[in-house]
Amino acid sequence: MGESTDLDTLREEIDSLDQRIQHLINDRARCAEQVSRVKQSESVQAGGPASGDTGAVVFYRPEREAQVLRKVMERNTGPLDEQSMAHIFREIMSACLALEQPLQVAYLGPEGTFTQGAALKHFGHAVINRPQQTIANVFNQVESGECSYGVVPVENSTEGMVSHTLDHFIAAPLKICGEVELRIQLHLLAAPEAGVEGIRSICAHQQALAQCRHWLDRNWPGVDRVAVSSNGEAARMAAGDPSLAAVAGDMAAELYGLKRLATNIEDYADNTTRFLIVGREDVPPSGRDKTSLIVSTRNQPGALFHLLEPFEKEGVGLTRIDTRPSRTETWAYVFFMEFEGHLQDPHIQRIIKALEEQSVLLKVLGSYPKAVI
Repeated sequence: MGESTDLDTLREEIDSLDQRIQHLINDRARCAEQVSRVKQSESVQAGGPASGDTGAVVFYRPEREAQVLRKVMERNTGPLDEQSMAHIFREIMSACLALEQPLQVAYLGPEGTFTQGAALKHFGHAVINRPQQTIANVFNQVESGECSYGVVPVENSTEGMVSHTLDHFIAAPLKICGEVELRIQLHLLAAPEAGVEGIRSICAHQQALAQCRHWLDRNWPGVDRVAVSSNGEAARMAAGDPSLAAVAGDMAAELYGLKRLATNIEDYADNTTRFLIVGREDVPPSGRDKTSLIVSTRNQPGALFHLLEPFEKEGVGLTRIDTRPSRTETWAYVFFMEFEGHLQDPHIQRIIKALEEQSVLLKVLGSYPKAVI
């Protein structure tokens, strides 16, 4: 009887805590609604859109959300770990933001891609996700204003940079507003009725095929590999054709009802992809930021050395540097640079000024909060 009484008491305490948590979440939601009204009122007073037209009002503040999530993790005392607590608050913030203005987010689709997983990790599940067939379409949707933000893959820990994404930054007027990292676990998937002996082709995005190249060489030698627009598209194709197998993740497997012929087939256990959030507005400092830019210099000896010199002088280390053809001059290249710091920081401004003096092209892609979760 004593043990049963103790269990009942604990359950009553949990029920009481749940009720208090629920009340506090709704208090936070009401506060978010007040924030929305204040923003719209200030916009009207400043000569912005008329009441009810929120097109010019900025509801999503990447730097503010990053600051809130960092505070959540810093003050966490357990037993839940910091990441778990941050993910809970991520969803609360997402739901509260939807009360202000539901965000429409474009991502490389179809449904079930890792890019969709990155969008959900960064924005939470209360946003309206818009799958796009290509990275170009993601950029176009954001540039046209059809979507508020876009999510595109930019770098994989084993296969390097995603060239399509880099190339679109050269011409697009969009800004980088954030980043998110996602652990990539790949599975070999097929339709429920498919048999191993009947598989004739394996399809996936070219990056995914490269990330499990050695595993496929060992286990499926001689089977054709077909590169398609995304892993989600590969999963959709496999669901309708038992002669196809797809390389994709858990989300795609569940969405398209596929069985797992093999799990965790990526060649490296720490396989991670980094995604960028693109939007139309500059992001104020969050306190822990990165800046990305494109720079092209004259084709002369020591050109790259002189580009790197200002970073050494200011004590700023590059976190990424990559090259792409300039598309405007034969054998000329543009450099994609990424480094810690915000464009508003005085030492970063000095670096930008020095780069401007020795480059033929300089385009700042944006300053944005470092990934938090």
